[in-house]
Amino acid sequence: MDLISTLRYEAKRRAEEEAAAARAAEATARLLEGRIALVTGAGHGIGRGHALELAKHGATVIVNDLGTSVRGEGSGRDAEEVVEIIEKRGGSAVPDFGDVGDEEQARAMVERAHADFGRLDILVNNAGIVRDRAIWNMPADDYDLVMRVHVRGTWLTCRAAAQRWREAAKSSANGKVYGRIINTTSGAGLWGNFGQTNYATAKAAIVGLTLTLNLELATIGVTANVIGPAGVTRLSATVPGMPEPVEADQRPEDEFDPMDPSLCCPIVAWLASPEAAHVSGQVVRVRSGDIILMGGWTEDAVVPSGGKRWDAASLGTVFATDVFRTRATGLRMGT
Repeated sequence: MDLISTLRYEAKRRAEEEAAAARAAEATARLLEGRIALVTGAGHGIGRGHALELAKHGATVIVNDLGTSVRGEGSGRDAEEVVEIIEKRGGSAVPDFGDVGDEEQARAMVERAHADFGRLDILVNNAGIVRDRAIWNMPADDYDLVMRVHVRGTWLTCRAAAQRWREAAKSSANGKVYGRIINTTSGAGLWGNFGQTNYATAKAAIVGLTLTLNLELATIGVTANVIGPAGVTRLSATVPGMPEPVEADQRPEDEFDPMDPSLCCPIVAWLASPEAAHVSGQVVRVRSGDIILMGGWTEDAVVPSGGKRWDAASLGTVFATDVFRTRATGLRMGT
């Protein structure tokens, strides 16, 4: 091959590679192109990461954050900072300062999406606070407030979105709409954690809520899933010995930190996309970047009653040998 042919070959190869890269970049950008998303608790941490990731993939994001402390005190304009970051990166976003635990304000978030953008496609519930204490030291108000933000707040926004989607489905040609709900649990909600009877209860309740949403909204085409992030956030940083949290926009694009909670954000973006239309009622953990599908409750042991009422006095042996299997059963005829 002479020099001219070689140069032409190399130029053609580079052009093909650049075209392929451009097509790949365009496909990535279109993952959520034109979609309208509401992300609650998006002023910091995981929620901020979600908002940035959804905007990166083409969604217009309503960035909700009341601007409170991690204990749910005060208010602020944190959502505006996230909107500025998104807009500087070429994305589209608007701030929202509503309180997810307030019925009218939660409804207003969803109504704003319809009023300003014509619809809501994606709802990501991330808003949360912590008020950690062992149960013997925890005031009832601390329990109530954590439940209000996590459980009531998630339920209120889901209800407002579901009502709108159901009405839209009635006038749809196929009786279905585009709707994605991604709610948030945590390791505390799945396994429990000392000092968090309020927070762990709330995060477990959100799983039950989402599994039920999956059933109730399936016929209209709406999916409902749970994301379980792990890493250092403003909330987890309240635990003694934990490092200071780093915001998603403060990290280099190519950095990989196993304690980065925004490692779960691409999974949320995918769950919100058309590609995930077949995925619903799932709980997905992301720890150190690893994707972990949670199996949920299973029947580890079943002991037939034989059609008779149990005698409490005889249950010690049953639980030891057939339920917990802490004692060998010994030889049983026919087994």
